[in-house]
Amino acid sequence: MQVCIAAMQAYDYAARRVIRSMLFMNTCELARYAPVPPQRRGAWPLVVVALGFIMAMLDVTVVNVALADIRDDLSMSLAGQVWIVDGYTLTFAALLLAGGALANRFGARAVYRAGLAAFVFASVLCGVATSGKALVGARLLQGTAAALFIPSSLGLLARAYPDERERAGVMGLWSAIVSGSAASGPLVGGLLISCLDWRSIFWLNLPIGLVGVWLTPRYLDATPRQAQPLHLGAHGCAVLALGGLAYVLIQGPSAGWDALPVVAAAFTAALASVGFARHQRRDPQPVLPRGLVHDAGFRRINAIGLLINFGVYGTLFLMSLFNQQARHSSALVTGLHLLPLMVMFTFGNLLAVRIVPRHGVAQTLRAGLTLAALGTAAAAACALLDHRVPAWSIDTFVALANLGAAVAIPAMTSRVLAPADARHTNSAAAILNANRQIGALVGVAAVGLAMHGAAAWHVKLPLILALLAAAFAAAAALAMRAPCIPSAISPRPFASTEIIRSGSSPTASGSVLESTLATAVSRGRRSRPPDRRSGRSSPRPCSGRRS
Repeated sequence: MQVCIAAMQAYDYAARRVIRSMLFMNTCELARYAPVPPQRRGAWPLVVVALGFIMAMLDVTVVNVALADIRDDLSMSLAGQVWIVDGYTLTFAALLLAGGALANRFGARAVYRAGLAAFVFASVLCGVATSGKALVGARLLQGTAAALFIPSSLGLLARAYPDERERAGVMGLWSAIVSGSAASGPLVGGLLISCLDWRSIFWLNLPIGLVGVWLTPRYLDATPRQAQPLHLGAHGCAVLALGGLAYVLIQGPSAGWDALPVVAAAFTAALASVGFARHQRRDPQPVLPRGLVHDAGFRRINAIGLLINFGVYGTLFLMSLFNQQARHSSALVTGLHLLPLMVMFTFGNLLAVRIVPRHGVAQTLRAGLTLAALGTAAAAACALLDHRVPAWSIDTFVALANLGAAVAIPAMTSRVLAPADARHTNSAAAILNANRQIGALVGVAAVGLAMHGAAAWHVKLPLILALLAAAFAAAAALAMRAPCIPSAISPRPFASTEIIRSGSSPTASGSVLESTLATAVSRGRRSRPPDRRSGRSSPRPCSGRRS
């Protein structure tokens, strides 16, 4: 612990020196390192927290447009390209719940700042990587760092703006920043790569992260520590299980399914899963609350979340490779092709806030997933027809599929957040969003696996799009059966608002935009207009019975 504190102090000093030269500030100004009084902070807490999220969101999407350049420069195979994308998601998903526990144990601000510093360090390693293995290792470290600072962000933001009206406006800006950074990732990456090279997408994190590290103690309040078990053994089992699964899916096609490393990875994944399940059964305070795990409705919602991210991130990875390999597009042109597809997520998220109060959560969820399945299936049909349809038709139907998924995500999240007991909401939302990251991990790996089985793009493009359409269709089928509220979560009005007010993070995963929008969805759903025929408030549409 002493070594960590000394390293953090040394890094803090170096960060201030770098920012001094970058921003041309004089020594006297930088010496004023004391926290700024709350009444003088203004929008600075939002800026500080947004800096971390901008880095995390950009690194999720920006790397997709750089895959061709990285492949040529570092001589990487298809499996290596999959590892570049999935390495980040692997550690991010596996350590997400651990990051939330560390924030409670050691204070959200301290963990947030340490996570930012580690992310900057990992980005430097990505920028100087001279081999594919070094780059993948740095991406694994990036995901670990993101799992530290992402869970703390929303709670820190809520503590910085205790007034409810002010906080509502801040959350609106926050949603715009998060969605804008995610949607602009491919275009930003294309511009950087076309003007500089692929390493610039990682060097971009250096000034952003250093400014965040320096500003955090000035504009964010220290948070109280809570006695909470860390469950290091259980989280270690989760990392081994996901890592083993990813290795089997990614390396199996190229190395051979009967190769010793692949068999050993499969055995490790199975053994680690058993260890995690044993912890769940025997520990009095398990990582996953038993009341949630044993609830059929909650398991169904998590399956929907996993399938949605399987389709969304699998499609993003597929269309990135298709543009770069089949269409032979540059990084900039690929970013321009992907921009409309990504903008649909922002538009669909905001559209859901208007649709849900009119038609209810269940109908919105079903309609969004159905549109996603039909759009992806239509794109597969266009790809099958090949040259007999315009090239833009595939992009158009994929954009419609993204719109449907974007409408469904806030509706799905609101089922967990809106009517919940505060204690269960934190756990439920964290589990849901961690599970969604696992869906992204498996989706990208499955696309890479399918690409190994087919040589020509006119064969593998419709095949993989059909696979992704099947994932959305399965999610839609589950939504037809899903109850309105998991029985493990007791109904209580405005709980999601109260969680944000209390300063705890309901997401612990990075899906803060959907969680914020889910809160708005819940408010709109509770304030339905009165029925004109009876004069009473019309009931909330609901399919399935409430347990």
